[in-house]
Amino acid sequence: MKVFALSVSLAALMIIPGLNYSGLCYAETSFTEADLIKILDDGWQNYKADKPGFNGGLALQLMSPKGNFYVSTGMEHGVTNSSRFRIASVTKTFTAAGIMLLHQKRQLNIDDKITAMIPGKDVPYVPDTPDYNIPFKDKITIRMLLMHRGGVFDVSNNAVPENEFSKDAEYAGQNYIDYMENKDEEHTFTFDELVGINAKNHLSFFEPGTGYHYSDTGYSILGKIIERVSGRSYEEYIKEELLRPNGLLNTSLPSLGTDRALIEPFIKGYVWAGEKPEDVTVSNMSPHVAEGNIVATPTDLALWCQKLFRGEAGLRKETVKKMMSGKNREDGTDGSYGLGIGYFPGVGYGHAGAHAGYLTLMYYDPETDSSIVMLTNEWNCQKGLDTITEEVKYMMEIAGKILEKIK
Repeated sequence: MKVFALSVSLAALMIIPGLNYSGLCYAETSFTEADLIKILDDGWQNYKADKPGFNGGLALQLMSPKGNFYVSTGMEHGVTNSSRFRIASVTKTFTAAGIMLLHQKRQLNIDDKITAMIPGKDVPYVPDTPDYNIPFKDKITIRMLLMHRGGVFDVSNNAVPENEFSKDAEYAGQNYIDYMENKDEEHTFTFDELVGINAKNHLSFFEPGTGYHYSDTGYSILGKIIERVSGRSYEEYIKEELLRPNGLLNTSLPSLGTDRALIEPFIKGYVWAGEKPEDVTVSNMSPHVAEGNIVATPTDLALWCQKLFRGEAGLRKETVKKMMSGKNREDGTDGSYGLGIGYFPGVGYGHAGAHAGYLTLMYYDPETDSSIVMLTNEWNCQKGLDTITEEVKYMMEIAGKILEKIK
């Protein structure tokens, strides 16, 4: 079975119409680990009840004033809160924090156009090369990229449309990442290569600032900007400025096509389409650098969430508030997306992520000062994106019940 070779955008992971726990009330009760286990197990068993053969587990790391807890249900033997897994698009919170740290230090300005000169340097934010000659280049700001409002065509999650510029390309009509990995599964993708597909084929979603469209490739551009402003590789910058200072010692950023395996201990990832689940743990993350490549543990990710939103991760509280300030989506659905941070009613601020075999939620609830990380290690792909989204909806429901319980 061919598995999606992408870090699925799934804007639906962030915004699911009709799901809102903000108005629910529960009687005041004491809060114990047993309460967590019951909510987690009851919810997940209900989800799995009509899916014989689906064996995915669910794990939860909670950091709150009432205590720190790790519980799981259905996970394979040996999985703990020190086991590594792919956090997928939750990576964007690190990239956005990296950009905002540079903004806080006045080494860049998020309201600058990406064609502007870097403060104190005689070079622009993005290279003045053919690979970055994307449509509307001179109208895109860094803020727009953070908010997915730059109109940047998303190479990760879309097939390259056939047009007058792409008609002679072998990959026309195909997902470029799938196309390249079918030729060489260990191919190392680069920012220049991915953005270059948009430039060569004149691809964009809309004129910058006129809409919202989730774009992994927009975050690839942000990764490039981090490198050009800091003078370091994306990996070096994130490690030195965010991981090490915050004690995230079990978090890594694989960027080479050959770096496909997870370091032990790790959580295996599976894809289930109604038959025997397929192990998809090994994966090339190089096309997802800065938008979905990070590997972490439940403990590390919950700690990052807690420190980030408390203003203790190197970013001042006022900087974090800017990140949390979103604009409602143009399609009228509830929810908002700020500067690398989404909001989900009843769950809080954070991000969701999906990479083949892994679904992750990382959210902070200001009302309870609680950070919650929830993950499952098996995609329900019976009906493709529809059943994956349904799976996330169940996870969001469970997260909402847990946060209501601890109020």
